Amino acid sequence: MSAKSKRIIKKFISWAGVLFFVIAAGMLYWQLRKYSFVDIAHSLLNIPFKNLIYASLAAFAGYIALSCYDYLALRYIGQKHKIVWWKWMLAGIIGFAISNNAGHAVISGGTIRYRLYTRWRIRMGDIVKMMTFIGFTYFMGATAIVVAGYFMMPHSLFNESLGFNIGMHGLFIFCVASLGAYFAMTALFRNKKVNVGELDFKIPRTGMAVAQTALGMLDSLLAGLVLYFCISHFSDVPFTVFIGIFVIAQTAGVFSQVPGGIGVFESIVMLAMPGVDNPANLFGALLVYRIIYFVMPLIGAGGLFVIYENWLRNRMKRWLEEAKARMPHVQIPLPKLGRKRQ
Repeated sequence: MSAKSKRIIKKFISWAGVLFFVIAAGMLYWQLRKYSFVDIAHSLLNIPFKNLIYASLAAFAGYIALSCYDYLALRYIGQKHKIVWWKWMLAGIIGFAISNNAGHAVISGGTIRYRLYTRWRIRMGDIVKMMTFIGFTYFMGATAIVVAGYFMMPHSLFNESLGFNIGMHGLFIFCVASLGAYFAMTALFRNKKVNVGELDFKIPRTGMAVAQTALGMLDSLLAGLVLYFCISHFSDVPFTVFIGIFVIAQTAGVFSQVPGGIGVFESIVMLAMPGVDNPANLFGALLVYRIIYFVMPLIGAGGLFVIYENWLRNRMKRWLEEAKARMPHVQIPLPKLGRKRQ
């Protein structure tokens, strides 16, 4: 491939997010053109308070599950003994709260993990391996739910659109092939290493692959419950049908490169969700889902990060003061605490 072709592909990828967002925004406008902001606000306020509580609890449990991605990743690189439980939970919750909103999970979530894990004496190469493993964990869970959702969704939906029919069957075949290939690889080549540049990626054991798939499915199920509690007041769609549509929309949002999949996720849900007579009600529920699963965790994670940084800064100041008190004749330079490792 020529250098010019590579530049064109890179430009297309970098602008793909904008393209998908514009398309999704146009689709949303077309579906909501008959409704006013008052209609949407009215539907938003009609969601029962108990449903909002259930959705918030599901979001909290979902982020606890997301933090377990980091635990599995630490096990994968053989460093779980170096990090106490509250540290990997902190890194996981903050990392996913940022990447869920900002998109580009490797960059946004990886940056905060790099800052935290390097302080905890995890090498840069191992952090790259962790981020790769975390990406595979999400992918395995999403593909497993799509396969399960394919059998749980009423196939009468497939006949409503030729494009939807072809797309669903193609997605099902791709997900089955991906799951089969990954598990076959863990069974046939376990503990073998794959060299990528200067890094050696060890192929996980089958037991680890099962744990990845189960955790990824749990994460997606809990995230789906957040939206389901918001939608269930307006629609009687069975959860088994809903979760298949949710995961497809969520995965499309991730691969669209649009931050948080905003617009792309909503347009797919509104197109595919059965049993909703008023699109304004569905859009109002989607807005509440955004607030509960994206905005509130981002605010909470930001607060946690500030608290941790202040605690760390105060502890380092106390250490320096104690050192100066024990060695009064030695000049100890004061470092820039915001950049110093623990």
